[in-house]
This record gives sequence, structure tokens and C-alpha cells, in this order.
Amino acid sequence: MKKSLYGRDFVLASCAYFFVFLSIAVFYLFPLYLDRFQPSKSFLGLIMGIHSVTAILVRPFFGRVLDKKGGRKVAMAGLLIILLSIPGFFLVESAGWLALVLRAINGIGWGVGTTALMAICSELSPPEKMAHSLGIIGAAGIVAGAAGPMLAEEVFRRYDFHAVFVVGIVTALASMVCVFAIREEPHKTVQRASASLATIRRPSFLVLAIIAVMPVAHGAARGAVLNFIALFGTNIGFDRIAPFFLVFSIAAILTRLGVGDISDRYGRKKIIFPSAVMIGLNLFWIAGLHSYAWFLVTGFIAGLGQGLIFPALSTYVIDFLGRENKGLALGLYLSLFDMGMGLGSPLWGWISDVAGFRPMYAVAGSLIIVLTIVFTLKAPDAEKITCTN
Repeated sequence: MKKSLYGRDFVLASCAYFFVFLSIAVFYLFPLYLDRFQPSKSFLGLIMGIHSVTAILVRPFFGRVLDKKGGRKVAMAGLLIILLSIPGFFLVESAGWLALVLRAINGIGWGVGTTALMAICSELSPPEKMAHSLGIIGAAGIVAGAAGPMLAEEVFRRYDFHAVFVVGIVTALASMVCVFAIREEPHKTVQRASASLATIRRPSFLVLAIIAVMPVAHGAARGAVLNFIALFGTNIGFDRIAPFFLVFSIAAILTRLGVGDISDRYGRKKIIFPSAVMIGLNLFWIAGLHSYAWFLVTGFIAGLGQGLIFPALSTYVIDFLGRENKGLALGLYLSLFDMGMGLGSPLWGWISDVAGFRPMYAVAGSLIIVLTIVFTLKAPDAEKITCTN
């Protein structure tokens, strides 16, 4: 029986991803809670950043585990870690080590749970629609990422921040309920049991490096846009920055829902190249703009490029490592992407301190275009990889 992309279990898995993302997104305002304790900005940054660091560290390992044990069990384990960590935040009475440890544990659950849920969604979709399925779950994350801070702000203003922690618990529980309702696929268990690291092909180190650097470049480019655009817009005299993020999100969602399967139909590299070049050229455009209208246009183009490249590039990595190693592939991809976000931001900040925002965006645009050209010329085609599996 042919699978439907919008089958019952796929919808449940996507809802689970939405709710777990929402449970994390409400903590985007956690610095407001910690600010009452007058922390140093460096330690506050460490508390918020440790969440991504622990997620990066655990994703590849648990990606391998879910290939062997099944995505549903691993997802439940990750969600349980998140659920058990949140009540500890009620005990936080300073911006100190307890907050740091709780954020670190929460990040472990986040890294494990989201990797497993993405793998589940890709398994529940038709094989020829894998990129489309990853695009849809990415859109669920974008919506949750936008809704979470707004929900947290409203709850915080009406009640207090402890009520925000309750929202985090409720949404994590909702995610667990959705995962619990997903039906297990027995034939997948057999496939995972036979999968091992020995099935992963062994190309040259150069090819591995070229493939690995693309998710890093993708993450760094996204970080350049999202982490610095508010400062850049304010610096050149724009009063309202939020509409940039709104049009970015709209474009990313429309792209993933509308043409998220484009790389399934035309090939991974045929989509990765134009979408990455679009992102790079748009960074050059941002570097030279002065008009607010064009500022919003660049936000839409940035979202369009991100909406195209994520499903194509993440599925390329899955094809490269073999679909029987899907969990490992997703774990590696997300870790490399987060690494680009994490390492890119200090680099862009240093360049902007030395030369200004406009040169910073020009350098970011040059970097992703050059790396994309190298990737296009040297990386193998996903279609040839798939045929050898």
C-alpha cells in the first residue's frame, strides 16, 4: 500500500515536533527571568548557549542509537529528559550553576528528541518524498519558534515566569502524547537491526570535508541574517525590525509547504546550488541596501533560500550516508548546522566590530557562494549515491 505524505502518523509526528519546539521556544525569554538577578552578560550568554552545545554533542550518538532501536523509543526518551528538567527551573533563584545545569540537561533532551522526531517523519513519508517531509517538519518548527516567544510574553505579563515554566511542561507533555499515539512500523525495526556503521561508504577525507562544510556554511549564513539583522537595521535607521522576521518566516513556510519536494523531483544538488547562491547574493544585497522596502524584500528572499536549502541539503546527507543510517545522518547534519550558527556568530561579530555590518554581510555572502561552488564541483550526486545503496 502506497504511503500518503499526510497520513495520520505523519501528522502526529509533525505535531509532536511542533509541541516540543514550542516547549523550548518559550524559554527564549528566559533571560528576562534571569535579569532580575543582575548576572554578567557573559555568564548569561553561557546559560543560554549551553543548550545548543549539549544538543550538538549528543545528536550524532543518539542518531546512531535510533537507527538501531527505533525513533519512537528515542523520541520518548528525549522528551522525558525535557519534561524532567523543566520543574527544576522553579528552584532557580540566581543566574548561577543550577540554571546552567538545567539548560544543559534540557539541551540534551532537545537534541535527542528533535533528531528522533525528524527521523520518524522521514520514515512515515513516501521514500520519494523524503525532502518534502523534512521541509514540512521544519515549517512546524518555524511556526513554533515564532509562536513560543509571543505566548511566553503574554503568559509572563498576565501571571509570572513560573507560569511560563508550566507552559513548557504542558507542551512537552502534549508532544509525548502525540509520539505515544504513533503506530510502530515493524518492518523498520528489522531494517534498523541490520544497519551498522559498516554499511556507511568510505570516501576520501576531502569529499567528507566538502560535504560536512556545507551544513556549517548554511548555519553560519543563517546566523549572519537572524542574529545581526536587528542591530544592522537599527544602525541604518529602520524603526521596525520585526517585519523582517515575519516575512522571513512566511517565505520559509510557504516554500517548504509548496515546493518542499522540489529536490525529490529534480535532484538534491540541482536545488542546493541555486538556493545557496540565492542566500549568498541576498547577503550582498543586504550589505548594500538603504531602503526599508528592499529590507523587507531581502527578508523574504532569505526565507525563500532557507526554505529551499534545508530539505535538499539534509536529505543529501541522508542519501550520502545511506537511508539505513538516517538517524546518524540527521544527527550529524543538525550538529554541523548548529556548529555553523554557534561559531559563525562570534566571527561575524568580530568582523562587524572591525569593519562594520556591511562588510560583514559581504564576507558572509562570499563564503557561502565559494563553498557552494566547491561542493557542486567536487561532491558526488545524490542520485548516484542512492543507486549504490
